[in-house]
Amino acid sequence: MLYISTRGHADRKHFCDILLEGLAPDGGLYLPEHYPQVNDAMLTRLRKAYHEQGYAELAFQILSLYIDDIPAADLKAICAKTYTAEVFGTGEIVPLRHLEDGLWLEALSNGPTLAFKDMAMQLLGNLFEYELNRRGEELNILGATSGDTGSAAEYAMRGKKGVRVFMTSPHGRMSAFQQAQMFSLQDENIHNIAIEGVFDDCQDIVKAVSNDLAFKRKYKIGTVNSINWARLLAQVVYYFAGYIQATENNSQKVSFTVPSGNFGNVCAGHVARMMGLPIDKLVVATNENDVLDEFFRTGAYRVRAAADTHETSSPSMDISKASNFERFIFDLLGRNGQRTNALFAKALPAYGRFDLSADPLFAEAATKYGFESGKSTHADRLATIKDNYERHGVTIDTHTADGVKVAREHHQDATVPMIVLETALPIKFAETIVEALGHAPERPAKFAGIEDLPKRVHVMPANVQLVKQYIERHCAPAL
Repeated sequence: MLYISTRGHADRKHFCDILLEGLAPDGGLYLPEHYPQVNDAMLTRLRKAYHEQGYAELAFQILSLYIDDIPAADLKAICAKTYTAEVFGTGEIVPLRHLEDGLWLEALSNGPTLAFKDMAMQLLGNLFEYELNRRGEELNILGATSGDTGSAAEYAMRGKKGVRVFMTSPHGRMSAFQQAQMFSLQDENIHNIAIEGVFDDCQDIVKAVSNDLAFKRKYKIGTVNSINWARLLAQVVYYFAGYIQATENNSQKVSFTVPSGNFGNVCAGHVARMMGLPIDKLVVATNENDVLDEFFRTGAYRVRAAADTHETSSPSMDISKASNFERFIFDLLGRNGQRTNALFAKALPAYGRFDLSADPLFAEAATKYGFESGKSTHADRLATIKDNYERHGVTIDTHTADGVKVAREHHQDATVPMIVLETALPIKFAETIVEALGHAPERPAKFAGIEDLPKRVHVMPANVQLVKQYIERHCAPAL
């Protein structure tokens, strides 16, 4: 399996090369040359693998379709090491919970940092360590987080041989719990950089550094953001696991609703659907930062300036420039790298928008690819959290509440289960839970008093050069 850039670069690369690289040389994102197809017989084998051998075996079989430069025995061992009951709290790893009338929650927040990002990041940490050891190299990871990516990456990489993490986050725009999870880590290979701005400023810095090829090569810069294909690939697995749990045979379809800001999580669903997993609809749920909802309703993709990016009670979705969206547009445009490059490398930087409403291909977002969308507000979140607690005895976090609210609006066919992907445990957003319910959510014992621990964080302006200088001070250049 070889990988190509969404912007048409001539290179074709193997999995382990793009694992360590991040962005393609032309600034594009990597995708496989083709999506492996899962027919009925193979889906039956995957169903049997999950039920009889567990999530790690399901992950191994799906990842094997995309990874041919890691020996099968080694990849199997990496999956087995990653997806354990000890790490994820349950042998099912991603159990389904029934809410109401064909509406389900897929629990993705049982990992070390209580957020769905652990599902991919734990695997990524083990893949990095394996490949760096095989090559005798080191890697300096530069990332951006709006809340959960940062802690998931840091917990996955802490203590890993040959890996340093430089994680940028928007100063003062994460919940107190999210900040404490990251900033309380004292490991020498973990560096937190709080940027005076919004998440998109952090993401822009990561992309700018990644696009400086000389600096990237000199300091061996890699990424754990969802622009890294390996992370997105890991997320494909839980769509298969959710489908298998919600159905009894392969003739059945399911739909998924996905709280989304950066489009990575739902893009994994798009990949699963392209592989042939019987997904009916992929519903994108946004908060007040509704750039994705606007696109799927109108065909216009319009990024917002920092001043127009709302600070909300589902802060991990306070994003107005969805970096993973480029992968879907590439597929929507018939995998035309030249057109994709014109939109993302030229139109967006120049005008902050592009409009596909007049393009006949735009209609295929819904008809061919199954996408729908909706929006949720703070009032909606409070009402949904309260309703789910009172009617079902289930406390959900603010982002999952966005998903449940939108899912209810799009779940018309009672014969097709609607699965909402859980984002995080409620304790990460305790202030809003208290506002909705009048009491704080349950807190795992290991996180007692985390907000009071000493903090290790560096605050700096949204300046690419300052971030580069910080990296230079803390790591030696590659030989």
